[in-house]
Amino acid sequence: MSTLLIKSGGAAGFVEWQRHFAELAPGLTTLFWDDATDADYALVWDPEPGRLAAMPSLRCIFGAGAGVDGITRDPDWPRHIPLVRMTPAGAAQRMAEYVGWAALHLIRGGRRMALQQARAAWEDFEHPSAPDIRVGIMGLGVMGARVAQVLRAMGFPVMGWSRSAKGMPGIAEFHGDAGLAAMLAQTDMLICLLPATAATRRILSAPLLAQLPRSAMLINAARGWHQELPDILAALDSGQLSQAVLDVFDPEPLPAESPAWAHPKLTVTPHVASLPSRRERAAFVAQQIAVLESGGTPAPLYDPEHGY
Repeated sequence: MSTLLIKSGGAAGFVEWQRHFAELAPGLTTLFWDDATDADYALVWDPEPGRLAAMPSLRCIFGAGAGVDGITRDPDWPRHIPLVRMTPAGAAQRMAEYVGWAALHLIRGGRRMALQQARAAWEDFEHPSAPDIRVGIMGLGVMGARVAQVLRAMGFPVMGWSRSAKGMPGIAEFHGDAGLAAMLAQTDMLICLLPATAATRRILSAPLLAQLPRSAMLINAARGWHQELPDILAALDSGQLSQAVLDVFDPEPLPAESPAWAHPKLTVTPHVASLPSRRERAAFVAQQIAVLESGGTPAPLYDPEHGY
């Protein structure tokens, strides 16, 4: 009987994981991270350095979230073991719903209206429509591709920047450093959906923001890894950015004393853009284990060369 060691959500979370796996994969034995030192499979978010490398029976590692940097930052993580990124079927749709909401929130003045309501002020104002706002998406992977489709259906002119051509109908695509600069120069609303790699660390900082048209808008639903928060706040204060929606921060939770909480041009959300339920994630892992045990290859596998 195969075993799965789980570190995600603590002891309370494990009880829920255990319930779902008992239904979805009844032949699989689930083990709590603190109660065992070895297993055939591991489902983890941020394992202590060295723990995975010390598991002699380990056949595959599953990231508990979309990003796997909590695993790969361990200098000893076993690179010869397949590492599967968490991509349940509904994740891209959830991300597209969040970004669609955030885009409408920005162009319709959602933050402004929330502040007006807080002080009981009835003040109408004009706002643009989707066809007036040129959207640039950094990252056209599974998440970014679905976001591009949804925003285009909403009427936004959509551009995308990625490592390689995707061939998406109706989406203007850009590549490389020159392509990024060309896209930024004509982007009214920038959306970050990049993977967390060495090349993308703190990419959302003053030099990049300065390349946007003045009064551009920003949405980051990728990772806090990508943003230099003081630079974003400074851009909001100077008017280089007119508004922003940030779902991710470094560190998380966002400290209570952070000026981001009260900034009048910034909407903060608590890393909820694409958060599949534990049942959805358990179903994905159970499916991938079945693939492995039938001799197949799980997917999508983390590629150390590309960093995602």
